[in-house]
Amino acid sequence: MKAHGTIRSAFEKGGRFERLWPLVDAAETFFFRLPVRTAGGTHVRDAYDLKRMMMIVVLALFPSMAFGTYNVGYQFYASAGITAGHLECLLKGLWVVVPLYAVTFAVGGFWEVLFALVRGEEINEGFFVTGALIPLIMPPTIPLWQLALAVSFGVVLGKELFGGTGMNIFNPALVSRAFLFFAYPKSISGAGVWTLTGGTVVDAYTMATPLHLGIEPKGEIIAHLSASGFDFWRMFTGLEPGSIGETSVIAILIGAILLVATGVGSWRIIVSVFAGGAAMALVCNAFAPSPANVMALPAHYHFVMGGFAFGAVFMATDPVSAAGTNAGKYVYGFLIGVLTVLVRALNPAYPEGMMLAILFMNLFAPLIDFVVVRLNMRRRRLRAAG
Repeated sequence: MKAHGTIRSAFEKGGRFERLWPLVDAAETFFFRLPVRTAGGTHVRDAYDLKRMMMIVVLALFPSMAFGTYNVGYQFYASAGITAGHLECLLKGLWVVVPLYAVTFAVGGFWEVLFALVRGEEINEGFFVTGALIPLIMPPTIPLWQLALAVSFGVVLGKELFGGTGMNIFNPALVSRAFLFFAYPKSISGAGVWTLTGGTVVDAYTMATPLHLGIEPKGEIIAHLSASGFDFWRMFTGLEPGSIGETSVIAILIGAILLVATGVGSWRIIVSVFAGGAAMALVCNAFAPSPANVMALPAHYHFVMGGFAFGAVFMATDPVSAAGTNAGKYVYGFLIGVLTVLVRALNPAYPEGMMLAILFMNLFAPLIDFVVVRLNMRRRRLRAAG
């Protein structure tokens, strides 16, 4: 015990290795429960801290992680016309997904530690959730070196330059994806990047996603999607090409239940995103020039296509970059849904929309909260005056 205290003191303030204290502190708080207790006075006593909040989000992501990993392997064998068992699909998916997570956490962890050492601050768990999210919003074919650049961009420019965890304006995971979209568009857009192919693609199999097929439909859009193998149930279950964690709405809803039940994710934002998407879809349906136009796509199809559900549950609800007031959350989420469908319907060059909608509303979240607070203050003054 004495030896441990001597070693520890070398890293504390005034010690020989003082600048490395964040590393020691991170190891202690991760592996041990420290003998620090509040005593006397008025204190807020709650076992719910940042670590537990992060763990709940990661647990909520597990269904999407597991299904996404399986689907990567399933799409690989399907593209080669090979009938493979569940275990084979899972193992092939692990062969692809595990390196993505290894690179993400290695690169992101490096930047977290570096900035903590430079600032002399504790190494917090802010990147834990971001690192779990980034691979799930990437195509399985993404080159590892591009992923490393994207993670660096998202962590450094999307978070650390704003002050670190809790200070970022934009969602760091989406900043990473946006970097790839603009810097290396061929690696994250187009029909060919969403499936790790396993040889000659059979005629009955398409590597395009439902969103890409909806850009230039042949005939009535729903019939066109169904004829291409993308009926509503298939898109709902998720056995389709797409980003690793975004295809299965069932897996996403399981995570949503956990987030809402524990109070980690805001149900106001989630519900509002879907409400905004439904409202904008109805408007687009009313003005669609023909049943073949993407504007004619019903709202419930938007919900199961692309990253709509994943973005609504895991990205829009980021407590740092989202609106903080209850009324503001309704407005914030509703506008995300509106913008997502609007981009999908009117911009054929970019058939998704969710990423840009969330980043755009991240920018306006403080303004939304400011207006809500001001309106509340005005209402209270009028009530007090009356």
